[in-house]
Amino acid sequence: MSEIEKVFRRLRAQGNGALIGYVTGGDPEPKCTPLIAEALINGGVDILELGIPFSDPIADGPTIQAASVRALKAGTTPKMVLETAKEVRKKHGVPVVILTYYNPVFRMGLEKFFRLAKNCMVDGLVVPDLPVEEAEDYKKAAETCGIDTIFLAAPSTSAERLCKIVECTSGFLYLVSHFGVTGEKATLEASTIQLIKRVLPYTRGRVPLAVGFGVSKPEHARCIIENGADGVIVGSAFVNIVHKNQGKIGKMLEEIEETARKLKAATEQPMKS
Repeated sequence: MSEIEKVFRRLRAQGNGALIGYVTGGDPEPKCTPLIAEALINGGVDILELGIPFSDPIADGPTIQAASVRALKAGTTPKMVLETAKEVRKKHGVPVVILTYYNPVFRMGLEKFFRLAKNCMVDGLVVPDLPVEEAEDYKKAAETCGIDTIFLAAPSTSAERLCKIVECTSGFLYLVSHFGVTGEKATLEASTIQLIKRVLPYTRGRVPLAVGFGVSKPEHARCIIENGADGVIVGSAFVNIVHKNQGKIGKMLEEIEETARKLKAATEQPMKS
């Protein structure tokens, strides 16, 4: 059983959901990422998702696109993000997932990338632009290194394709909550709850279900967990805090930790009196 699976199993036994927190590695500069990761973990994040900055992040909205630009300008490389994952993993013991587009993996070479990821104690990988139909070699390389392959499903995913994705995914299934790109939303769409209920029969008893894209408020997280999902993925809300507080690292870390704490509380069962 992978470390990611252990987290979900432990939380499920407690009646709680998982909070997965995303930040772009190297934003606003590489030395800040371990501090940001620590603030997220101190706030209660159960799994950390670190993004490798990329010049054409097609699944991401303006917030994370801008974070990638800042990180690339600061000189961030894929190897630096992986080394940061190792630093965080060794210090805190929290599972670390890497989000990357396929180009950096392809350029490094599958075997070389996964060997490096394994050496850096990476627990899972998300590659938004790699279709499951083209992922056979990727899946084999990941399995050889004991790294979870976390695939995405979208509102438009057919029942037949969803079966294929669930079969290939490990760690958790990343459910994209709505059409479009990442970014904060003021409200949780009713269609997201309908989508969770549609997908749950495919994942239940097979792989945990985590919902992302547009999840930014405690009430979003609470509603998603109450409707059967195993976890929520929050990214843009944290990345926005980084953006707003560039040059004010203390304030940035304090706000990130407080935001994570509120979101984490929303994934937990209320204490019985």
